Amino acid sequence: MIRARLYEPLSDGAVKCLACNHYCTIAPGHTGVCGVRENRDGQLYSLVYDRVVAANVDPIEKKPIFHFKPGSLSFSIAAPGCNFKCRFCQNADISQVRHRGADPFTGRLAGKAMTPEAIVAKAVEQGCQSIAYTYTEPTVFFELVLDTAMLAKDAGLANILVTNGFMSPKLLQASAAVIDVANVDLKSFSDGFYTRYCNGRLEPVKQTLKTMVDLGIMVEVTTLVIPGLNDDPNELGQMASFIAGELGPSTPWHLSRFHPAFQLTQTGPTPVETLEKACDIGLSAGLFHVYTGNVPGARENTCCSTCGRTVIKRFGYSVENFLTQTNKCPGCGSPVFGIY
Repeated sequence: MIRARLYEPLSDGAVKCLACNHYCTIAPGHTGVCGVRENRDGQLYSLVYDRVVAANVDPIEKKPIFHFKPGSLSFSIAAPGCNFKCRFCQNADISQVRHRGADPFTGRLAGKAMTPEAIVAKAVEQGCQSIAYTYTEPTVFFELVLDTAMLAKDAGLANILVTNGFMSPKLLQASAAVIDVANVDLKSFSDGFYTRYCNGRLEPVKQTLKTMVDLGIMVEVTTLVIPGLNDDPNELGQMASFIAGELGPSTPWHLSRFHPAFQLTQTGPTPVETLEKACDIGLSAGLFHVYTGNVPGARENTCCSTCGRTVIKRFGYSVENFLTQTNKCPGCGSPVFGIY
């Protein structure tokens, strides 16, 4: 347990957490919305700095990241907790700590003690080219992310955030120098959806996406398409127009298939036809790179935005790269968005 880095003291021993856009006011002995940042005697502490609940070697495409070092491995870590409470969370057992609980004898949250030094050493040992902070929400274990990311850069590794995008501008500024790539969930283009199904808000996520681009962080966007909740063509069109207009037409958009999970088990999987139509909507809005997720063999290839030639062929996590040595299309010579 270490002291949190982004908070300010208030009266009567309370503190205001500055890590995300909830800006929780936390009384002594209590945590914020995330459940893992606790006020102890007027100071805010991270309860999860050394609580790694997942540490896996993943294909970078699993994040999903398609335009940064395709075919490479990423050492993926997570600590418990999240500042959202998505009813459809597929990692609820580690993100929703109030549902998982702490050890009744020690009071400690689940996880294995792992230092930033150990994380970086393991990533290097496993031949990874990056470290991904993923599975849960990296905003709530920001201190571990920042310390690890700085060591990772010194070791020649890239850093990837897989995030809901609800971090505060202060946290984003503090970490921008060491974050290379982010995959941000744009869960809906309806504030009502965010409020009802995620305990969040849309506008801060949009602002985070725009700020990341301004800061030079390479951004890919993911939308989990849920039947009857965020699959309306008009809403998908608004999302696509926002991504193309505000983030740039080269920004990759991943449209992932929903599977029943956590508290949203009454809704069936997304029809593949819905994802295909959503891809067409994205392309019609001017996006160059639109992909389907959780549907191996569907729209997974990267094509040249100038001539349409396939430059990276994928099937699941199998990748063939046809780019030239200067990362250009072998057909027409046009540069292809990304870092290869």
